[in-house]
Amino acid sequence: MSEYHRPIMVEEVLEGLDIRPGGIYFDGTAGGGGHSFAILASDPTVHLIATDKDEDAIKEVTQRLSPYAGRFKLYRTDFKNYQEVFSDAGVGQIDGYLLDLGISSHQIDTSSRGFAYMSDDAPLDMRMDNRASLTAEAVVNEYSEDALLRILRDYGEETFAPSIVRRIVTARQQGRITTCGALRAIVEASVPARYRYNACARKTFQAIRIEVNGEMEGLEECVQGLTRRLKPGGRGCILTFHSLEDRIVKNVFRSMSQGCTCPKSFPVCVCGKKQEVTLVGNKPRTAGEAEQRENSRSKSAKLRIVQKVE
Repeated sequence: MSEYHRPIMVEEVLEGLDIRPGGIYFDGTAGGGGHSFAILASDPTVHLIATDKDEDAIKEVTQRLSPYAGRFKLYRTDFKNYQEVFSDAGVGQIDGYLLDLGISSHQIDTSSRGFAYMSDDAPLDMRMDNRASLTAEAVVNEYSEDALLRILRDYGEETFAPSIVRRIVTARQQGRITTCGALRAIVEASVPARYRYNACARKTFQAIRIEVNGEMEGLEECVQGLTRRLKPGGRGCILTFHSLEDRIVKNVFRSMSQGCTCPKSFPVCVCGKKQEVTLVGNKPRTAGEAEQRENSRSKSAKLRIVQKVE
């Protein structure tokens, strides 16, 4: 297995996709190609369309999937651009899709990418796509106090957001904040002593990363649109790693699984809403104990699955 990124819950994903012979599948977050490889390896007749906006990921996936040349198409773009991708690939409907919304091991472990709060000298970058102009450094140093507060509250669900933001604003008046270590020190100084621990900056870094990469923007519409591209009986699988994205996915899937919403007192339906999918399982699946022991990053993963109505 490639050391670039260890894919989460591979067997559960394959089971969730319920691979069909001759099917066309979409891996919107290819990462190191682990899930893509497993999909292609599962049946010699399936085809895959994969996307990732990270240049390093594209290089890794191209090499990883080389044994299956001719059965996959790879695009360097955001999965939210699936409509353009499908159009270019000449595909209308698909048999299944996977979105792994987590950050890759490679991105975390490569200190120069600026994702890891424990990397003292790493630059505040956090871009998944190095072609993008917005960096974490720009967010931290150039966003208004109100904007920073909104980001930490909405995207990080950070209890101590007001204190952290005040210290950021004070610190940047003395000089630009440019490293992960400098930002982490500010966060640690902002948190009451009894709440200080190695990962107390995690929520702040998560919030800024989400802002830099626009992770929440258009996610609801994308999940809905991708699900509507499924063929009857096709499966949609989404891996989430924090409550914000999981809530969006859960709500979209739940809404699409419900039919008429008219009051029971109405003699006929006037809303016109039809059930589009069925939920595969009442609760999200989680990684097994063995995987959680071997890969701590799998502990927060939740896998939600839907099937398009026949």
